[in-house]
Amino acid sequence: MLTFKPANWLFSLCSPMLLSTFSHFSLFHMAANMYVLWSFSSSIVSLLGCEQFIAVYLSAGVISTFVSYVAKMVTGRFEPSLGASGAIMTVLAAVCTKMPEAKLAIIFLPMFTFTAGSALKAIIAFDTAGLALGWRLFDHAAHLGGALFGMWYVTYGHELIWKNREPLVKAWHEMRTKNTGKGGGGRSN
Repeated sequence: MLTFKPANWLFSLCSPMLLSTFSHFSLFHMAANMYVLWSFSSSIVSLLGCEQFIAVYLSAGVISTFVSYVAKMVTGRFEPSLGASGAIMTVLAAVCTKMPEAKLAIIFLPMFTFTAGSALKAIIAFDTAGLALGWRLFDHAAHLGGALFGMWYVTYGHELIWKNREPLVKAWHEMRTKNTGKGGGGRSN
């Protein structure tokens, strides 16, 4: 007889999206993402702290992949969804939202500087146009999902989620304890 196990169901639903957070299309794609992550990592860790950064980054990978899946279903274009770029966009958008006047430059054109706020607006406009016009150069839906999640999280999410996480953690532990006692396959504490 099949029994419904909420933790197992949720894991099987989200694990492909979580694993896509570490997926890249090519070596160049990975190098570009790692450069952007390296460039913004000290700022985001200063804003959020290590633990919160990891939680936001992994959540961003799942959320941006989900947004990508939805966009692919709506448009009927079934290409791979790679959540790494969406998670990186979350980091970039979060930093640009919190520090809009920070000066940025492009690696090969360091003489041209612009504000972080302007960069974020340009990236969102580019990805919106790419999604609307059906460009296939990037996963524009994942980028937009990641950027919107990053902007939302540093504006509202930190207060709503991270600062109020204790009841959620307690409820999770209670659910896991109940499943363990009924042969649910969870580990005992």
